[in-house]
Amino acid sequence: MKKLLLASTIAALTLTSVVTAPKANANNIAQSVCEYVAADDKKRMRSFLKSNKLKIRSIFDGIQCNGKNLLEFAVAKNSVATGSLMIKKLSKKVVSANLTSLQTGSQPLADAANARVSS
Repeated sequence: MKKLLLASTIAALTLTSVVTAPKANANNIAQSVCEYVAADDKKRMRSFLKSNKLKIRSIFDGIQCNGKNLLEFAVAKNSVATGSLMIKKLSKKVVSANLTSLQTGSQPLADAANARVSS
């Protein structure tokens, strides 16, 4: 009887530890990416995306920072390094769709976007 009770207790503890393993939350990912763009920290953004096995193309549509997409937010915060990284990694179609908002803001980002679309 003691062996059965001990075995069932160990099995229950094992199952609960597997179920409650911490996972990356979508809100945490979005918040971190927005913070890196606001701080214009390209190195930490690249490292964060790589460690979470994410690509800018896959998360671009799902993340809004202060009600703006990532490129518009980069323009608002004058984040040239992270904005240029995103322009390089996004498809030409997405960059051309956001070209008007880029041209009204930061000139270096507008130049990078024009070069990306025309290439």
